[in-house]
Amino acid sequence: MASLVTSKLPEVESYLSEGTVPGVVGGEDWGGSGDTVFQSCDPGSGDVLAEVHAYTADDVNRSVEKANESFKKSGWATLAPNDRAVRLHRFADLMEQKKQVVSQIEAIDAGKLPAQALGDVENFVESVRFFADMAEHVQRRNQLAVAGHEAWTLRSPWGTCGFIFPWNFPVLLMGWGIAPALAAGNTVVVKPAEDTPLSSIYIARLARESGMPDGVVNVVPGLGSEAGAALSANPGIRRMSFTGSPEVGRLVGESCGRNLVPVKLELGGKGAAVVFEDVDVEETAKKLVGAITFHAGQVCCDATRWLIHKSIYDDFIDACRQEMQRVKVGYQLDGGTTMGPVVNSKQRDRVLRYLEKGVAQGADIVVPGGPAEVVGHKGFYVKPCLLSGSLDNVAAREEIFGPVAYMTTFEQESEAISLANDTDYGLANSVWTTDLGRAARVAESMIAGNSWINSHNVFAKGVPYGGIHKSGMGGGVNSIETLFDYWRSQSIVRPL
Repeated sequence: MASLVTSKLPEVESYLSEGTVPGVVGGEDWGGSGDTVFQSCDPGSGDVLAEVHAYTADDVNRSVEKANESFKKSGWATLAPNDRAVRLHRFADLMEQKKQVVSQIEAIDAGKLPAQALGDVENFVESVRFFADMAEHVQRRNQLAVAGHEAWTLRSPWGTCGFIFPWNFPVLLMGWGIAPALAAGNTVVVKPAEDTPLSSIYIARLARESGMPDGVVNVVPGLGSEAGAALSANPGIRRMSFTGSPEVGRLVGESCGRNLVPVKLELGGKGAAVVFEDVDVEETAKKLVGAITFHAGQVCCDATRWLIHKSIYDDFIDACRQEMQRVKVGYQLDGGTTMGPVVNSKQRDRVLRYLEKGVAQGADIVVPGGPAEVVGHKGFYVKPCLLSGSLDNVAAREEIFGPVAYMTTFEQESEAISLANDTDYGLANSVWTTDLGRAARVAESMIAGNSWINSHNVFAKGVPYGGIHKSGMGGGVNSIETLFDYWRSQSIVRPL
């Protein structure tokens, strides 16, 4: 018998039924200056969840002005680090108290399984506390030993920092981005993806409720072509961060370049998993299938190219087939579901087109994909898919952003490294073997921002995470280097 669908919490019902949802600017719920709205839909049912005010470019520019005013006048930037940490911990405490509400908003709006959405909220809370505590203990003023001079350097907040986040991890990525910026004393303006704006707006309300000064946390909903473009082009932004596709990342980088605004770009990936002959085949297959089906494969750092040692290839395929057969595609709030929908019809069509193109170019179908039917729900569902063949195939070279992996074989270690590095991307790879010496050797030979050993998608606080090449530029997240990104450096010198 199918599991019962979890009902919406009263606070979630109230939030979704309050009418057209406004953004949060200068501490106020503000609908913007126009009357244009857009709809946020439940990917699992296709139903409209809420209408949201769509900000114009002028609205975004006004929001940046409010954030700049708050930076100059609210006292946030000049608070002692421990005082700012107190306020950030209050914000984190309130988020923790409301985590069931925020996570359900996230689950419904982004198509996430409840446990995964809850994990994202908990990660947000951890990020705020991590950077609040770190900022307390970093020495921002450092004396320099320079002959004939008194000299020192000082780290100071930039001002208003802009953020554009994608639809796959709205809460988690917001935490990764704004937590270090706030801990460093900056104000923030966040443009959430138009597919998933609801959790970001709710979080901004919680920031206000927790006692954060007005204008420190601002959320500007709208379409990327107008609101997002206006934010990245605004000369009042002092530091910019974009997470999303390489195509849009280039546009954001160009806009920031015109204003000489430093920009962080966290972009896509086409990660490799190199699996040697000494692994536990069933356990490794289970972990890799779990990675590619997590959030329906809508994860930029996923391992989507599986390089399997030839001696275990057939056994590995059999194990993967069995694991994929256990995946239950269904509505995200159904307790029996292990993989929910993709975010919208456009993304579903993208996945299906790549399957067609991949097969047309000669890929073999190991586990068939295609559209999935979920009884009682008209959402955007696809089946997990496994292809194999030459890595010259379009499905092996381009980011699909769905539950699709592509397999091939190797025999020599050097061959595996060469295949793994044969990509324009450079985000994250993994190596799987019981030989830790070989694991370290291969991991260090992979050309990417991150290499993982006997696991994939590992984000420990304190370890830098970021991409290179087509996967991004300008610094990573989750570490002390991230905090330093949100301080500008200044030198002070007095000749003796």
